Amino acid sequence: MSTNTDILYISHGGGPLPLLGDPGHREMVEHLTRIAGELRQPSAILVVSAHWEEQVPTVTSGAQPSLIYDYSGFPPESYAIEYPCPGHPELAQQIHAALEQAGISARLDTQRGFDHGLFVPLKLMYPKADIPCVQLSLVSSLDASNHLAMGRALRALNHENLLVIGSGFSFHNMQAFFAPSTAETEARNQAFEEWLEKTCCDPDITEAERNERLLHWEQAPAARFCHPREEHLLPLHVCYGLAGAASETHLSATILGKQSGMFYWRLSDD
Repeated sequence: MSTNTDILYISHGGGPLPLLGDPGHREMVEHLTRIAGELRQPSAILVVSAHWEEQVPTVTSGAQPSLIYDYSGFPPESYAIEYPCPGHPELAQQIHAALEQAGISARLDTQRGFDHGLFVPLKLMYPKADIPCVQLSLVSSLDASNHLAMGRALRALNHENLLVIGSGFSFHNMQAFFAPSTAETEARNQAFEEWLEKTCCDPDITEAERNERLLHWEQAPAARFCHPREEHLLPLHVCYGLAGAASETHLSATILGKQSGMFYWRLSDD
């Protein structure tokens, strides 16, 4: 296991809106900026983004990745956002090796840039853009067990003061974001968030049970209402697979009118 590793699953909001002063992201921005001040200063950041899927886990390995503005319909300034952080080819090689050693076929990609699942939250958290970053894809099968296994494989990393961010959204129903809220939709949103908090944070749940709950997340209350497609939830599975323990901290924020969660694990050799 990497020494002094911080693991953070975040709800990253809608496209570039958190950087544009959107009032529906105020709580999210406050949480992320505060969290950055409370974390240990990372020597490198690994982001598992909901916005990148490949047939096998794929790792950015370029020295200076560009940005991918993987959204549309936003103001012109959304496509001029800069976040010139360096890549970290050596860490990318280590991640690739850890996955392969665990029997998970993986791939390096020297050409791919960083999508908004990385540069939007990191521009809020670390605006100097001076921390080397690597991005890891999801697997396009969207199988929960694969992503739990990816996280477990990352335990073999040996990198001091690594920050691992699962960049997703604990509520991600696009139709519901743009429809009027009702008592029923609010209750569904809350039911899933309460289930997720209990699953990730309850110290009385065994790790075997916690793993099973995440493996079969579709059985949770209102699971498919909150996640018609699960790509924004699965970065959490990678985070838990790596941590292998209850989350120490849960934060809740109203984002785009929906209750959304964030989870933090602190692994230390101290």
